[in-house]
Amino acid sequence: MSRNIALRPFCLSMAVLLLFTLPVGLAGAAEGLAEAYQKEFAFLETQKRELQRRLSESRDRAAADEAALRTAIDASEQRLLSLEAGNDRLNELLLESQRAIELNQDRSDTLAATLDQGAQSLADYGFPVADASTFDEGDDARRLALLFARATEATRILSGIHREEGRFFLADGRQVSGEIVHLGNIASFGLNPNAAGPLAPAGEGAMKLREEMAPGTVQDIARGEFPSPLRLFLYESADKAVGDSHAKDLLQTIDSGGVIGWVIVALGAIAVFFIVLRALFLRAAGLSTERLIGRVSALVAEGRVDDALAQCKQAKGATSRVLAATLRNLDRERDHLEDIISESILHESGSLNRFGSFIMVIAAVSPLLGLLGTVTGMIATFDVITEFGTGDPKLLSGGISTALVTTELGLVVAIPTLIFGNLLSGWSNRIKDGMEKAALHVTNVALNVRPQITLAAA
Repeated sequence: MSRNIALRPFCLSMAVLLLFTLPVGLAGAAEGLAEAYQKEFAFLETQKRELQRRLSESRDRAAADEAALRTAIDASEQRLLSLEAGNDRLNELLLESQRAIELNQDRSDTLAATLDQGAQSLADYGFPVADASTFDEGDDARRLALLFARATEATRILSGIHREEGRFFLADGRQVSGEIVHLGNIASFGLNPNAAGPLAPAGEGAMKLREEMAPGTVQDIARGEFPSPLRLFLYESADKAVGDSHAKDLLQTIDSGGVIGWVIVALGAIAVFFIVLRALFLRAAGLSTERLIGRVSALVAEGRVDDALAQCKQAKGATSRVLAATLRNLDRERDHLEDIISESILHESGSLNRFGSFIMVIAAVSPLLGLLGTVTGMIATFDVITEFGTGDPKLLSGGISTALVTTELGLVVAIPTLIFGNLLSGWSNRIKDGMEKAALHVTNVALNVRPQITLAAA
C-alpha cells in the first residue's frame, strides 16, 4: 500500500511531461510521413507508367500473334480444303478405275464366252478349233484370229453345194445308201436309184426322205442347175429330229383344252338345244298373227263376236289366246278390260320367255370358263418352268395349249349364244307388242260397234 502511494507522484509527473512533448513529436512525424508518401507516390507513378508501357507492348504483341495465328489458320484451312478436294478426286478416280476394271473383266468374260461358243458352234458343224487351254493366258487376239479364220473357211464350204456318199431313210422307214447333196448347211437332197427328194433331220445326224421328187431334179441341183420353183426343206441342225406336222381335228383341239374345254363345249351344245327350243316356241306363239287379227277384226266389226271367238279357239298361239280373253270380256268397262288384257299377256309371257335367261347365263359363263382355263394353263406352264426351266418348248406346250384353247372355245360359244339370245329376246318382245296391239285393236273395233254386238257367254 505504501509503495503504490509513493509511485503516484511519479506517474503524474510523467503524464504532465508527455502532454507537453507529444505535439512536438506528432508534428515531426507528420512531416516525415508526408515526405515518405510523396516519394512512394512518385515511385508508384513510375511503376504505373512502366506497367502501362509493358501492357501496351503485350497487347501489341498479342494482336500481332493473333493476326499471325489467324493467317496460319486460314492457310491451314485452305490447305485442308485443297487436300479434301484432292482426296475426293482421288476417290472418284479410284471408283472410275474400279468400274473400268469391272467393265474390262466383264468384257473379258464376254469375249471368252463368245470364243468358247464360237468354237463349240464350229465344232458342231465339223470345224474344230484349238481348245482355250492350248493358248497362253490373255492371248485372246491370236485365238480370235484363228476362230475367224475357221469361221471363214466354214462359211466358204457350207455356203456352197457339196455332195457325199451316205445313208438316209425312206418314207417307209427303210435305210438305203445313196448320194446326199447338201445345199449349204440348211437343206439336203438324197439320191437313190429307187427314190429321191429333199431330206429332213431324223436325229443324231441321220436324215430321212421328206417327200419324193424326180431323180433328174436332184441331179440338176448337184450340177448347180436349180429348177423353178425349187422345193426346199430348211432345217436348223442335222442333229435335231424333225417330226411330221399333222393338223389337229376338232376333237383333238377340244381335248387339248382339258376338262374345262369339254365343259365349255357341253355348255355350247346345251345352249344350241335351248335356242332351237325357244325358237320353236316363239314360232308357234306368233303363228299367223296378222291373218288372225284381220279375220277377228272383220267379224267383230260385223257384230259376230261368237264367230270371232270360235275363230280364236280354232287358231293356235299366244295371240289367239289373248284375243279370246279379250272377246269374252267385251262387256266390261274399258279400264277393267285393259287390266284383263294385261293379265292375259303376262300369263303368256312365261312361255314366251322360256329358256331365255338360261341362254344368256351360258353366254356370260362361257368366256369366264375360258378365262379359268387360261389361268389354269398358265399356272401349269409356270410350274413346268419352275421345275425344268425354259430349255425345251415341248414341255411348255401343254399348259399354253390349255390356256389358249379354252379362251378360244369360250368365245366361240359365247359370241353366237349372245347374238341368238338377244335376237330371240327381241322376237319375244315383238310378239308381246303384237298381242297388245291386237287386243287393243279388237277392243276399239268392238267399242265402235257396241250397239250391234251380241255378247258371248262367259
